[in-house]
Amino acid sequence: MPLNSIDETFLDRLTAHLPEDTIRPAEARFAEEPRGRWKGAARHVALPRSAEEVAIIVRHAAEAQVPLVPYGGGTGLVGGQIAPEGGTEPLLISLERMNRIRSLHPRENVAIVEAGAILQDVQDAARAADRLFPLSLASEGSARIGGLLATNAGGVNVLRYGNARDLCLGLEAVLPSGEIWHGLRRLRKDNTGYDLRNLLVGAEGTLGIITAASLKLSPIPAGTGTALLAVASPAAALDLLALARSRLGDGVSAFELMSRAGYDFLSEVIPELRQPFETPPDWSVLIEVGLPEGLDPAEALEAVFAEAFEEGLVRDGLIAQSQAQADDFWQIRERIPEANRKIGAVSSHDISVPISAIPDFIPEGIARLARIDSFRVNCFGHLGDGNLHYNVFPMPGRSRADHDHQRSEIKRVIHDLVHEMEGSISAEHGIGRLKVNDLERYQDPAKMAAMRAIKAALDPLGIMNPGAILRERR
Repeated sequence: MPLNSIDETFLDRLTAHLPEDTIRPAEARFAEEPRGRWKGAARHVALPRSAEEVAIIVRHAAEAQVPLVPYGGGTGLVGGQIAPEGGTEPLLISLERMNRIRSLHPRENVAIVEAGAILQDVQDAARAADRLFPLSLASEGSARIGGLLATNAGGVNVLRYGNARDLCLGLEAVLPSGEIWHGLRRLRKDNTGYDLRNLLVGAEGTLGIITAASLKLSPIPAGTGTALLAVASPAAALDLLALARSRLGDGVSAFELMSRAGYDFLSEVIPELRQPFETPPDWSVLIEVGLPEGLDPAEALEAVFAEAFEEGLVRDGLIAQSQAQADDFWQIRERIPEANRKIGAVSSHDISVPISAIPDFIPEGIARLARIDSFRVNCFGHLGDGNLHYNVFPMPGRSRADHDHQRSEIKRVIHDLVHEMEGSISAEHGIGRLKVNDLERYQDPAKMAAMRAIKAALDPLGIMNPGAILRERR
């Protein structure tokens, strides 16, 4: 059944049931996304203040068969928050006004927060209660909790604490019918039928709109330590990870792999950033540990370094002697995406493969790309959970425009290799609108059929973020 674009009749009817200033003309920021692939079609945005107001909006949209597109912090990289021009005009729903920390329960290690809360604000609120909310990623100053859950965001601490899904105990959400699901449980155990929470987490707003969440907190480690170690190869990095975890267990919070290309790009376009190595290594690892009272993180890292050096896994290294130095190390890792944007990627790939396959995947991908043309590859990412950002760039003196005609072939080559190695074409960014074709090509047919059936059952009109994850029904 075709959907209807917004018209004045719909807006007048909806506005009459909502407080003044809830529906506004959409500002330019709502039509943009970080990679500049699409320009949004929405001319109006709803800014509700409560789940009840979200429910009113959804009910009216269902009645008028008007599509709805949820908008979080706008940091998504696969176009899930953008309905591109040329189709049915949707109504955007931004939950930025719903940004309260509703309650903190330190003894339970739980926080109840609204979907519009910015991740950094949640982290700060948890820390003020002597607790840690461990979800951490480069966009944490603008990314909002609802969007992070809707995309099942990952980040640098997945190795120890898990993805966004693993940090969510319960949800409040508005379903496509306009009903509010009051599922803000603070329970670790709740075995009462289908898990609607895990269905909505990662659904990118296609099955409902998350309005609040019950989040897991953790104790703050008594001490943290950070080291930047030059390793012989990706295979050596995996052996180093195994060594570190055998010595420190779950104390290893982050384990980030970086290639020489990342350092070179930083030197090229962010020369003011101080680099720690006089000669950048071909491969390096940024490792962070958080340990309980009685254990010295710097000493623990020194012991791991010494053993790894003895075994030939590590060639050089620096162990942070202060928080400022640790922050400098993290600046290297966190500004690589910024450098990538300034260089201009021909094709970017957020992929995962079984951890043991990584040493074979990296060179095989480079070899297959060389059959197409000459490229630079900046490979970096969360080695501990198998998630690589495997991004392809033009050679010096050329631009990505020179390779526009090859972008589809490049993506196909990399994603085919990922599929051959039983990996995933989307590790942490989601599917959005960018990877709908890829999902259809690589996903198990039985799973695709089940996903379509779930979508049809919960959203029979197809009004919830149409075109994201699943191809829009015509």
